[in-house]
Amino acid sequence: MPRWKKILYAVLGAVVAVAAIAFTTSLVRKPDTCADGVERIEGECVGVNGDGYDFGTPEIAPVARAIARENRRIEKQPHVTVAMMLPLQSDREALRRQMRSDLQGAYLGQRQANSGEGEPPRIRLVLANPGQDYGRQAEVVDTLLRMAASPEDRLRAVTGFNLSLAATEKAVARLTENRIPVLAARISGDRIANKDQADGMAELRFPGLARILPTNNDAAQALAGFNGERGRQNLRTVLVYDKRPDGYNESLARAFSRIREKGPAGPAAMSFESPSIDEAGSTGNQFTQTANNICDSEADTVYFAGRTLHLRIFALKLAQVGCEGRHYTIVSGSDAASLRQDMTEQDWAKLRGDDGRAKVTVQYAAPAHPAAWATELAAWSKKWRATHDREPAERDLPQYLTEPKAALDTLRRQIIATEAEGIDLGGTPNLDDSRTMLVHDGLLTIGKALHQAQQGAPETTVPSREDVGRQWSLLQSRHRVAGTSGLICLTTGGNAYDKPVAIVELDPGTKGDGTLKFVGLGWPTGRPQPKNCVIPSSTP
Repeated sequence: MPRWKKILYAVLGAVVAVAAIAFTTSLVRKPDTCADGVERIEGECVGVNGDGYDFGTPEIAPVARAIARENRRIEKQPHVTVAMMLPLQSDREALRRQMRSDLQGAYLGQRQANSGEGEPPRIRLVLANPGQDYGRQAEVVDTLLRMAASPEDRLRAVTGFNLSLAATEKAVARLTENRIPVLAARISGDRIANKDQADGMAELRFPGLARILPTNNDAAQALAGFNGERGRQNLRTVLVYDKRPDGYNESLARAFSRIREKGPAGPAAMSFESPSIDEAGSTGNQFTQTANNICDSEADTVYFAGRTLHLRIFALKLAQVGCEGRHYTIVSGSDAASLRQDMTEQDWAKLRGDDGRAKVTVQYAAPAHPAAWATELAAWSKKWRATHDREPAERDLPQYLTEPKAALDTLRRQIIATEAEGIDLGGTPNLDDSRTMLVHDGLLTIGKALHQAQQGAPETTVPSREDVGRQWSLLQSRHRVAGTSGLICLTTGGNAYDKPVAIVELDPGTKGDGTLKFVGLGWPTGRPQPKNCVIPSSTP
């Protein structure tokens, strides 16, 4: 055989070998899919799906199927896609129950928005899992950007966002940079927000972002004002805060430190450092020392800037060290709304003394509470009768109470109707932790923005993402959204103006499980929202 043929065959053989290796490697590297649109990455199922996939979390399987059923119901009607982005896998049972509450609110909000009056489009809801602590948010945002550009998917808003983390901020920043409207239903950290200015303008760090939850600063002001009005000006307070970088912890600590106390000075702030949101690490040992130091001071109220897991450990340690029969109130932010789910019967017993009296109670600013509107309306009516010698007429009643109460009544009817139709949501939604209410309100707000943007356009078209994003700052005054969590009136910066917080106390009681008690409404501005929720020009 000629030498040149030998060389040619050798080269061809090498090419074939390289091609075979490349082909085999491509097969090996083929993505391991959990479901359509969802890839398995390092043990997590990351991606976007609206066909009922539960991301390996049995607690959310029924409600994921209910969402898919609603998607099929409206698929022949003019519709757009809305993504619900939040971590959907966890080893902790309490967190999985929270996911279920969030998705129950999403389904009920989708259902109500799709069945309500107004122009199409309807909402097709998809679930977007960015992984634990939003660690895979970049891959999910890539998918959402493609869906926004797709004429089939027509993604027009992203909601969810339940953790104020650096990764969450990156996701929100990238989505809004690409003109995708974002409605953050459960973020309370101050960093992921646009800044309103006194002249009514706004510094838009995240153009197209809206929030329906008060910031940590607003919640702290509402707590301080509420306690001041109750005559607790002589509090001796101390701040205990987590040094771990975390937007929620940082903004809450800053907000608490800015509260102007009317009572005598308490001890200097005390810090601890946790390993992560859902890990205890050595915090128990740190809290033993912190509790001893607090006992040696005259403080009676602790402002706690930390996550729920660490709040529980701290409360138990403060009760355990036994501070000469003294009672402490721990005040914290919206993340504490999940605390009750983590408490055991033994935990409640530890918060009580041998005499059955509470050693420690926890007070927090909840985003909402189902008892708020009926309780406050009854108290308001009682005061009215005392000064007017008659029952108030319907026109006399304040909108900031009646409209949210009506919205909550509607939500409860939705829940009953869903059960009557045999639609399984994984159990009857528990409204006490506020999650279902907040996420429901977020979907209603998106639905209203879609219908407002659609007005005057042919039913066969759908609004652009820019049109939807422009609606946020118009949802005020007569276009306010009556949410179950309160009136939603958005500023130029897309922030909820003077949104009330429900002041809630976890009281261990005298035996058995403790109680979650609504004690009143707090207002960030110190007063209720104005009539028709007309935002004054002096806002920030």
